[in-house]
Amino acid sequence: MADIPVYIVVNLAITDAEKYRVYEKGFFGLLKKHGGSFITYDDNPVHLEGLEPREDRMIIFSFPSEQAAKDWYADADYQALSEHRRAGTKLEFLTLVHGLPPRT
Repeated sequence: MADIPVYIVVNLAITDAEKYRVYEKGFFGLLKKHGGSFITYDDNPVHLEGLEPREDRMIIFSFPSEQAAKDWYADADYQALSEHRRAGTKLEFLTLVHGLPPRT
């Protein structure tokens, strides 16, 4: 069976733009290293339903498989870089969502 793509959905508030910028500068190279693709971000998401609206920045990117996403997250270079994100943001969530398998 072919690998099923996965999506990473993130919600965070930037609290220190300088520290977050260091993270952003290194992020895309590490995303590419693990076969990831950036989809979008939005600083003004629109809350349609539910108890707690998500504010601030929403980010979505993808990987070709769950293993690729786990390898990206566990990468020592990413973990070192993510310290800048941790220092420069208030993270609400960083969640892996499985895509649907190809239809036959």
